[in-house]
Amino acid sequence: MKDRYSVRGLIQGGAIAALYVALTFLAAQLGLSSGVIQLRLSEALCILPVFTPAAVPGLAIGCMLANVLTGCIVLDVMVGSLATLIGALGTRALRNKPVLATFSPILANTIAVPFVLRYGYGMPDAIWYMAITVGVGEILSAGVLGIMLYRAIKKRSAQLFGQHE
Repeated sequence: MKDRYSVRGLIQGGAIAALYVALTFLAAQLGLSSGVIQLRLSEALCILPVFTPAAVPGLAIGCMLANVLTGCIVLDVMVGSLATLIGALGTRALRNKPVLATFSPILANTIAVPFVLRYGYGMPDAIWYMAITVGVGEILSAGVLGIMLYRAIKKRSAQLFGQHE
């Protein structure tokens, strides 16, 4: 717990933030992050708080930077970053149940993002419809891709992230 604020933790959080930004740009370039159902590759990283507490601020800062750098409105930067922070905190709290831990970012974004789309960007779709489409995208990104990422790094997590609680 005490190395939460260590140099290693700062480096991990910074690397996660940078990776979040890079994956956000990659998904945009591939056309995956636009359309009715958005596949946001960066959301797969929301599983990382299972391995390290440094991922919590790393994800929130990464989301904030990605939203600023991609030209999002202030409401999107604030609410999106807060939803990511809430999701990351939930993932960390549920770290001993990785599949269940993916539900936290899925729910946080499914609830928050439709309101940003409606009231920030003026999208005319019904909030319930946008919640379904955002939810499907989050299930694919944070859920399916997140669990794939978890399985890919689980055996090497101590080498990648060090020993945490």
